[in-house]
Formats: sequence, structure tokens, C-alpha cells
Amino acid sequence: MTTAHTVTRVVDYEPRIPPPSATALRRPATRTDHLHGARRRTAPPSPAHRAAGAFADAALRTVLEVIDRRRPAVHLGPMMAAGLADSVVAFARAARVRQGAAVLRRVRLQACDSSEHAFEVAAGYSRGPRLHAIACRVEQVGTPEESRWQIVALHIG
Repeated sequence: MTTAHTVTRVVDYEPRIPPPSATALRRPATRTDHLHGARRRTAPPSPAHRAAGAFADAALRTVLEVIDRRRPAVHLGPMMAAGLADSVVAFARAARVRQGAAVLRRVRLQACDSSEHAFEVAAGYSRGPRLHAIACRVEQVGTPEESRWQIVALHIG
């Protein structure tokens, strides 16, 4: 007995974006806009934030290079929690890279706590004409005298 296979159309999951109205684009002026410009000023990043950002940038580039088979998987070991490197290797085996090398585009960090020992990282990368997302959580591990950053969770989109 044979079964008939049918192809059904996938439902569009992205909602339609309404056209912006002229009033939605304007925000009310504040007293200090003329003094400081319209951009919001923020405090410079802390040393922990800069260190975590540098680590996350390098680690995510390494992950993408392992997936693209431009770097050996053994390079992932020191920067990832146990088991995550194996997951990346399995993902690399299953992925069919056809549109060129992945290029990391933008990395953003958000501290998980006030002590800044853990950060949530969201990044974008491109492969050919398509844009993709990758996210991870980095934490400081080790002793206070010899601490280092490590990826403890990873999601590749």
C-alpha cells in the first residue's frame, strides 16, 4: 500500500507591519535636547563588560569558524562548558554550508546581575545574502585570582 504525499503551503508567521504614521515618528522635545542632541548619553562600559565583550566576540567567531570547517573543533574546548563543544561539532556535521563563510556582524551584551559575572550575548551573522542570529551566555569561572570567561549556553539560529 502506498501513501500519497502532499505538499501544503506554510503559513506566513511574520505579521504585517502597518505603515508608520507621521505622529508616531516624532517624539516630544525635552528641555535638554538642544544642549545634548537627541542621542541618549550612557556611562562607559565597565572593565568586566569590555572583557566579556571581547571574549564573546572571539568565542562566537571561533564557533562560526568551526561550523564552517575553517578551524578544528579542539579550539572550542577551553572556551565552552562541558558538552557544548560536542553540540557545536554535531551541528557542524548536520549543517550544509553552501553560501559561503559566516561573518559575525554585531555583538550586544547585557549583564545578568549587578556583579557582572554573567552576561547574555545576542549577535547577528551573515552567510551569503542571509542574516542569522546566534546567542549565548558567558560567565566568569575559576578562582578570583585566576578567573576566565566561558560560554555556558549557546543557541544558533
